[in-house]
Amino acid sequence: MHSDIVASRSADPKDSREIRESPRESARESRNGSTPHLDAVSLAIIEQLQEDGRRPYAAIGKAVGLSEAAVRQRVQKLLDQGVMQIVAVTDPLTVGFRRQAMVGINVEGDVESVADALTAMSECEYVVMTAGSFDLMVEIVCEDDDHLLDVINRNIRAIPGVRTTESFVYLKLKKQTYMWGTR
Repeated sequence: MHSDIVASRSADPKDSREIRESPRESARESRNGSTPHLDAVSLAIIEQLQEDGRRPYAAIGKAVGLSEAAVRQRVQKLLDQGVMQIVAVTDPLTVGFRRQAMVGINVEGDVESVADALTAMSECEYVVMTAGSFDLMVEIVCEDDDHLLDVINRNIRAIPGVRTTESFVYLKLKKQTYMWGTR
């Protein structure tokens, strides 16, 4: 026998959608079991913060059926577990970073050691291990073209194991969003 957790998604009485959690839905774990357990209420809190990262805990609590203190505790747990971050997302152009690029990298040997070296570089915003034409894809944010050249030529290509790089310089950023929600 199991019990469902039910919480109102909205303080608006016209919106009677509910969050229902069954044991199977709450088991959200990867095959290796390393993913933290996220119940329906935690997922709803994440969705609230994705809509507005500055939303007060009291308002989130009303939307998900918890007290402000309980929301504060859950948010801190989600942050501590690395499930989410609460950050200010800027337009790089407006804060002095005039050049962005995606760099595809092919590696000889251990891909993870190269990925670790890239992760340590402040200019590398995303480091993704991929299947396909490249072993790694790295998003770089730089002050200008000279800075980008320096990062690629002196830093990335100097990492042991980097065989080739291919740069895709951003001409215009049309969409950047972090609103993919939860599943």
